[in-house]
Amino acid sequence: MHAFGITRYQQPLTRIEVPEPTVGPDDVLVDVEAAGLNHLDEKMRAGEFKALLPATMPLVLGYDVAGTVLRVGARVREFAPGDRVYARVGAGRTFAERVAVPQDELAPAPRTLSTAQAAGLPLVALTAWQALVERGHLQAGQKVLVQAGAGAVGSLAIQLAQHLGAHVATTASGAGLERARELGADVVVDYRSQDVEAELSGYDLVLDSLGGDTLLSSLRVLRPGGRAIGIAGPPEPAFARQAGLNPVLRLAIGALSSKVRRLARQRGVTYEFLFMHASGAQLREITALVDAGTLRPLPVETFPLDDAPAALGALAAGRVRGKAVLVRG
Repeated sequence: MHAFGITRYQQPLTRIEVPEPTVGPDDVLVDVEAAGLNHLDEKMRAGEFKALLPATMPLVLGYDVAGTVLRVGARVREFAPGDRVYARVGAGRTFAERVAVPQDELAPAPRTLSTAQAAGLPLVALTAWQALVERGHLQAGQKVLVQAGAGAVGSLAIQLAQHLGAHVATTASGAGLERARELGADVVVDYRSQDVEAELSGYDLVLDSLGGDTLLSSLRVLRPGGRAIGIAGPPEPAFARQAGLNPVLRLAIGALSSKVRRLARQRGVTYEFLFMHASGAQLREITALVDAGTLRPLPVETFPLDDAPAALGALAAGRVRGKAVLVRG
């Protein structure tokens, strides 16, 4: 089977031949019609997560998929051949012709989206959902800051937070300012010309997708008892324990996050790192919101599957507008 992946870390993405997927009793074999590209794919290629997500080689990249069910395992009851589906696949390997997906990671694709649009949605939509709903427990009337509101995760988080009845602030610049307003943000701060900490205070929750100094600033806009959820890192000891990392890695991760955790304690707030997980049940909730018109994903820029190396390079270099998606002809 044709696929795109690597045989060692930091190697350029290349076309490789791999065995057909093994379909277990709880798996669904999906014909990959479109596969979303994410910055996670570039980080995996570069080996940035090899300590957290060790992989065997050759490694087929890709985590998002949309396509048609070809075959189902013996215990699968909710899907049948011919169904149009999408998923964030926990084990990845979606830059290929076919992929086996555990049934609990799969959901019917939104009826109102094209296959390419559906393929660009799972990872970023699940990230927004898990930050605001699963972890953040965001309630109506609360105040949330979504950093980088014009991005793929941020744009969905703004809409989801509005749907939940929260007061939403966000940061953006340039054309992203108007985009954030169109998405429904109550307050839009131009981070290039305005001081975020001077403009915002007393927030219950922050979704931070940038890390570094932006994360530290995020902590300062929270009310006492507020929470910052970061998706760019650094990971913290609770994540390391949950991930079952060895003691050496746990110590290293503790050191990496010590500055942000110290500032959080000083201000009486909390910080936690989110590494999103696959969930078909949450995708079903997201599908309903998309089909109801509540969530509108970013436009997609499509590339043929055979152009996967160039597409990943364009994404890493910031040359993609919207979501990058590979499509098979």
